[in-house]
Amino acid sequence: MRLIAPSVLSADFGHLADDLEMINRSEADWLHIDVMDGTFVPNISFGFPLMVPMRKYCNKPLDVHLMIVHPEKYVERFCDAGAWSVGFHLEAVDDPMPILDLIKAKGVRTCLTINPDIDVKRLVPYLDKVDMVLLMSVFAGFGGQKFIPETMDKIRFIRSEIDQRGLKTLIEIDGGVNTENAAQLFAAGADVLVAGSAVFGAKNPEEAIHKMKCC
Repeated sequence: MRLIAPSVLSADFGHLADDLEMINRSEADWLHIDVMDGTFVPNISFGFPLMVPMRKYCNKPLDVHLMIVHPEKYVERFCDAGAWSVGFHLEAVDDPMPILDLIKAKGVRTCLTINPDIDVKRLVPYLDKVDMVLLMSVFAGFGGQKFIPETMDKIRFIRSEIDQRGLKTLIEIDGGVNTENAAQLFAAGADVLVAGSAVFGAKNPEEAIHKMKCC
């Protein structure tokens, strides 16, 4: 599976509707939405108010990535706001299962995420309990960072674990993804690539999406 999820964090918010129309026309599969609270990560992005226009103008599934503390307080609201999938960080909670259950009860797909400094083996007990795992290939909280090469080994490890168990859990990669490394990421076992500046910063965003998807 080769899915591309452009990150709206890199869009031009002064012309958001135009950028979302571009996503609609393109071969992008999902729209990735990074929510930052200024506590779990240093930056603050956006929350529920922007979910309204994104849901209104974008006809692609909304893939919500919560970089926040206490995600249990907010996951249901993001589900109600139109999220197709909701992910949160494993390292931000003591026990992810009750939160996953809240998301599932809303009929929304679940995702567990880890930062690069978290042992990838911590995801293994949850591979059969989530729809997707998101491996950050940069540290959450800032756009435009360089891809961390060690992520490749993590992808291969998780892919092996998923395949050995016969699971359908997807592997999503976020951070430093571009047209130059997309083929390697897919070859290593990734299913979904999140790309921000590589899409919205490109001279031809639709062509950049095509190149990553069809590499």
